[in-house]
Amino acid sequence: MILPRLAPHIVDDAVARALGEDLGDAGDITSAATIPASATSRAVIAARKPGVIAGIDAVCAAFRQVDPAIQIAIEVSDGARVDKGDVLISLDGPSRGILSAERVALNFLGHLSGVATATAALVDAVAGTKAQIVCTRKTTPGLRALEKYAVLCGGGRNHRFGLYDAVMIKDNHIAAAGGIAPALAAAKSVLGHMVKVEIEIDRLDQLEQALAGGADVILLDNMSTDDMKQAVAANNGRAVLEASGSVTIDTVRAIAETGVDIISSGWITHSAPSLDVGLDFK
Repeated sequence: MILPRLAPHIVDDAVARALGEDLGDAGDITSAATIPASATSRAVIAARKPGVIAGIDAVCAAFRQVDPAIQIAIEVSDGARVDKGDVLISLDGPSRGILSAERVALNFLGHLSGVATATAALVDAVAGTKAQIVCTRKTTPGLRALEKYAVLCGGGRNHRFGLYDAVMIKDNHIAAAGGIAPALAAAKSVLGHMVKVEIEIDRLDQLEQALAGGADVILLDNMSTDDMKQAVAANNGRAVLEASGSVTIDTVRAIAETGVDIISSGWITHSAPSLDVGLDFK
């Protein structure tokens, strides 16, 4: 798997904010009170459950920002599938620094690996179909870029990153604009040729309006699988079809088998359980 690397300043900024929240003005008073400044230790970060890893750069940034003297050995790469007990990172250096960075490092690693693991479960479930699993804008404030990167680590794809990089006309836009046709016409009249236009529909009788208006992507919102199959047949490849709503590990295969191109899930970023990872001194 070839993954794009997150820009270092994005990772460094997120980690710095998390460390500032944890260390405050006084720093790690427990480690300072109990451990000599000269003490050094070796430690490993390991998986306590099977999963897919994401967030290695954030882990490294946490330890480096707290104490650059900590030596870091990366044992697995983002996107790797690991088993319980697999060592992910080895550490060697000042004991206080390792302990002070531990929680922030594990928070990023556990959360982002949880997103990657949840994504991989959906990707595995639709294997053999043409459907691609994508994320949404339902992300943790301040962590969108990292969570969307974690989706890539799990084998998924990214939807738009924000309101600025693609047009997505939803039901409230349609209501405010006066209907599907005027909403699409207005959008097409002002956008450059590089900007894709997606529109949301929730009834089959809206499909032809969306196609006639020139939508590049049509979101089938909370439709039954029977309606999705009819939409795929009527569309006949004219627009990209995206399915959304009620996507779970139990329903995603049936949705994929309708023939839709994209399946979007907010759950993989906003509700994925954290992967259990831990740090232990040796």
